Amino acid sequence: MNIQIYGTKGFDTQKAERYFKERKINYQYIDLFKYGMSKGEFESVKSAVGISSLINTKSKEYEKLNMRNLGVGKVAQEVLLKNPKLFNFPIVRNGKQATVGYQPDIWNQWE
Repeated sequence: MNIQIYGTKGFDTQKAERYFKERKINYQYIDLFKYGMSKGEFESVKSAVGISSLINTKSKEYEKLNMRNLGVGKVAQEVLLKNPKLFNFPIVRNGKQATVGYQPDIWNQWE
């Protein structure tokens, strides 16, 4: 397994890290606010989970950047990539597979 956890030091991200630590599964933590996500990584995650599950509609940035009117097209994807505060966290990636949020039932299937 090649686990990558994208997120911030929030509660769900810490739970995801703990999940993998407890099972002694190596993972790479990427701080989305500090490093962001590359276009290739974004495309891989988007194809696994869909664009709408990546967007945090409850964030302040969602309203501020007028995401409601952008929908999920190319412009919305570019805005999302440039504004990591719009992402739902954590994003856990294992190769071509990915999840958004705390999803231990799905991660168990990866083992």
